[in-house]
Amino acid sequence: MTERKGYAGNGLVHVKNPHLDSMDEDVLYHLNLGTKTHNLPVMFGDVKFVCVGGSPNRMKTFAQLMHKELGLEGDGKDLKDICAGTDRYSMYKAGPVLSISHGMGIPSISIMLHELIKLLHHAKCRDVTIIRIGTSGGLGIDPGTVVITDIAVDSFFKARFEQVILDNIVVRSTELDKDLVEELLNCSKEIHDFPTLIGHTMCTYDFYEGQGRLDGALCSFSNEKKLEYLKRAYDAGVRNIEMESTVFAAICGLCGLKAAVVCVALLNRLEGDQIKAPHEVLVEYQRRPQHLISLFIKKRLGLYNQMELLDNAFFLNN
Repeated sequence: MTERKGYAGNGLVHVKNPHLDSMDEDVLYHLNLGTKTHNLPVMFGDVKFVCVGGSPNRMKTFAQLMHKELGLEGDGKDLKDICAGTDRYSMYKAGPVLSISHGMGIPSISIMLHELIKLLHHAKCRDVTIIRIGTSGGLGIDPGTVVITDIAVDSFFKARFEQVILDNIVVRSTELDKDLVEELLNCSKEIHDFPTLIGHTMCTYDFYEGQGRLDGALCSFSNEKKLEYLKRAYDAGVRNIEMESTVFAAICGLCGLKAAVVCVALLNRLEGDQIKAPHEVLVEYQRRPQHLISLFIKKRLGLYNQMELLDNAFFLNN
């Protein structure tokens, strides 16, 4: 069974669940929000951009960056965690930008996406763009390179996400919005501090064995087998590896959200398994996708001028 993308046609977030209409209340348990306890249209109705990433601290930093870049009133350091009542996820809002952590791996981001998309639906948000910004292992590329995903693939290099529902396997498409990919690449051409490219992203269920690492608690294959597999992935168009992109692309596509994945490579997996770069280097790498997405958002909102690019370089280098 294969599920296809669905679009509402009016810019609203499309929730494909007929049962929601008959519910008296919808409790978004893992976000500590609900339709009876919170006025979701007032809180979130102006959201146009949703950015998600694994780390709560990283997403708070991104929200503070957007608060500054959008020229919003007040001190961005005082942004409150909207999900402070739970320890599962963190959420921050800077004007029309929502910044949310999703944890690590397919199950964690899947739970967050279900409740996030219902939140956007209940809040009657329109024309929302959602972007995952994060870190990854590069494949045949230099550490620090930013990869814009055109297609998320599984461990067999197939553009699909297999979801087990009851006792059926449902196959979902993992293609991402092509126009958004090109728009992000064009934005990257105005940033000369780091390389950016388009490529396939391979999504796995595991950080160690699933990604062909030799340094986990378990390993049943040789270095030769590992390299043979990773080189086949490279030949199939894969340029980086992470653990969320397939389910992200699948769910967003089915709900009519224009979605993108933008991740920085922390290492080249053809040269090793462990991340050994100094902490300050890794911090700077992690800022690179944020810098690109902040530029994209400002251009979309008509708040960008090219002279500011020199000022933004300060963010990357400090």
